[in-house]
Amino acid sequence: MQFQQLAYFVAVADTRHFTRAAEAVHVSQPSLSQQIRALEKELGSPLFSRARGNIALTDAGEALLPLARRILADADTARQEVLELARLTRGRVRLGATPSLCTGLLPDVLRAFHDRHPGIRLQIEEGGSHDLVRELARGALDLALVVLPLPSPSPALTTIELFQEDLVVVSADPAPAPADAAGAGKAGRPLPSPLRIADLEGRPMVMFRHGYDLRDLTLSACRAAGFEPYLTVEGGEMDAVMGFVRAGLGIGVVPTMVAARAGPGLRVTPLARPGLRRTVALAHRSDVAPPRAARVLQDVLLAAARQAIPGPGLHPPQVS
Repeated sequence: MQFQQLAYFVAVADTRHFTRAAEAVHVSQPSLSQQIRALEKELGSPLFSRARGNIALTDAGEALLPLARRILADADTARQEVLELARLTRGRVRLGATPSLCTGLLPDVLRAFHDRHPGIRLQIEEGGSHDLVRELARGALDLALVVLPLPSPSPALTTIELFQEDLVVVSADPAPAPADAAGAGKAGRPLPSPLRIADLEGRPMVMFRHGYDLRDLTLSACRAAGFEPYLTVEGGEMDAVMGFVRAGLGIGVVPTMVAARAGPGLRVTPLARPGLRRTVALAHRSDVAPPRAARVLQDVLLAAARQAIPGPGLHPPQVS
C-alpha cells in the first residue's frame, strides 16, 4: 500500500468521479484507475461500486476512508516537521478554537507567537468543541482550544486545563425594553449587580446556536433555577450575538474575555456567586506528538494562561 494510492483513493471518494479526481491530484485518469485497481487487489476487496456510472463507496471503502485520511494527514505533518528549520523560520501550525476563544484569548497570544516566529504560518479553524475534537482525531488539526467537559470524551486525546473563566451578562446601554407581554415586569427594570441567575427570568435574551457550549451552559443554569429563558433571537455565533445585544434585542451571557473586548455601547454585569464558569483546555492527539512549531505555540499558550491568572474573571483550573 502506497501513500500515492491512498491519496488517489481519497480523491475519488471526495469527488465521486475518476476524471475529476485525476485532475485534482494532477495525474492521468488511466494512471489513477490503475493505482486504484492495484490497491483493491492488494486489499482483496473492491473499494468503489461503479454501477450505471455512479461511483459509491463499498463497505470496505467506507472502512478505509477515515484511516486513509489520518495516514495522509500524519504523513503531511511529518513532512512539515522535517521542513522546519532549526530556528523555526518556516513551518505551519493548525490550531482549532471555539469562536469565543478566537475572540477573547487568541489575538494577543497569536500576536506574541507571530512576533517571535514570523515565518510560521498559522491556520485557524473556528468550531464547537465537538467539531474540533473530530478534526483533531482525523489529523486535520495539531492543537485545539476546547471547553471541558468534552461532548464525547476520547481516550486518544490529551487535554491540558488552562484556566476557568467566569461568564458575565452583557446588555445594551441602556438595557432593552420588554418586547411584548412575555417580557413584562422584570424585563423593563435595570439589571441588578451582581446578577443572580433567577434575575434573568422574563428578560429578553439573545442565544447562541444549537451545539454551542455557552448555549448549553446557560440553558442548563436557567432550568436549574426553575425557568425557561425568554429568547428573542437565537442561532448566532459569537460576533452575531454581540451585535444583536448591542442592537438592543436582548441580553447575552458571554465569557469575561469576550466582554472585555466588547467596546462601547455595552454594559457588563457580573453574576452573583457561585455564578457560571467554564473550563478552557488545550487538546492534542495522544498517539502523535504535535509538530515542533505547534509545541512552541503550546508553550506560548500555557505561559499566557499562567500570566493571566489570577485576573478579571479568570481562575486556576480545579485540581481533582
